[in-house]
Amino acid sequence: MSLTAPRADAAPGSRGAPPPRTPAQRKRALGLDRGAWFLLLPALIPILVLSVVPLLYGISLAFTDSQSGRTESTQFVGLANFADLRFDSLFWDSFRIGLVWAVCVTALQVLLGLGLALLLDQRLRFRWLARTLALVPWAMPEVVVGIMWRLVYHQDAGVLNKTLGDLGLLGLFGNGDNVDWLTDLALALPAVIVVGVWAGMPQTTVVLLAGLQNTPHELREAAQIDGAGIWRRFTSVTWPALRPVVLAITALNFIWNFNSFGLVYVLTQGGPAGETRLPSLFVYEEAFTYGQFGYAAAMGLVLVGVMAVLLTLFLRNRLKEETP
Repeated sequence: MSLTAPRADAAPGSRGAPPPRTPAQRKRALGLDRGAWFLLLPALIPILVLSVVPLLYGISLAFTDSQSGRTESTQFVGLANFADLRFDSLFWDSFRIGLVWAVCVTALQVLLGLGLALLLDQRLRFRWLARTLALVPWAMPEVVVGIMWRLVYHQDAGVLNKTLGDLGLLGLFGNGDNVDWLTDLALALPAVIVVGVWAGMPQTTVVLLAGLQNTPHELREAAQIDGAGIWRRFTSVTWPALRPVVLAITALNFIWNFNSFGLVYVLTQGGPAGETRLPSLFVYEEAFTYGQFGYAAAMGLVLVGVMAVLLTLFLRNRLKEETP
């Protein structure tokens, strides 16, 4: 029996080429496709109503002078809102703060999450308990996390100041008095970054741990038998298999962190003096505090565009490194 592959130009119906479908078969397939659409409608309608329609409405508001969100009292102003944004220093300051926040939080989440995932991947005693405890911050709502950390950072009754005072380290962050972490101009943003890392690291750890579980243990054991050290096994066996997962979770975390709102709002509401005012908080204040819905929509559209460009450049460069 010949094992030769069928010719690419084989005639329809010949061996190796699928036979053409009859009109009755095509009709039945079309009917199945229509049936599938009806089955998907219950899931597509909420997505359309809750995501696509508000997105299109927000885009339309960006070209108006809306101050109430109602179309009856708005006028089309074209690109006027975007022209004003060019000279809005407060908006670009918030964008800079958002980039610092997103880069720092994302980098620390990935680095610490990778270290924790490598630790939880080992055959340790009570590993199941350690994995469960690592997920606790992820299970807590952002509002609860914010309130809890406000208590930790409290100037007079906070456990952080108490611990640093007992260790004699409180003078490193001030003149020896209790530090008000969330209202100090120099410490507010780093303090909020710590909370962001703590709250988001479990999700990163779970994703990276799943990637490690898919890495063949036989390869690592073979490298160990060949005499490769821990670092050599990681760079030669573990990292090549885990690199696409790290790339994906880094991009997703950057998007989530840049768009963060609830956690920082509960902690500082953008203070002190705007030092922790992320772009999402600035857009929220512009719309719901000052009533400038059209201008706020233009801000949101600019943020989406800039984020899309940054992520495109990041992913393109990384994918080029992945391709041989």
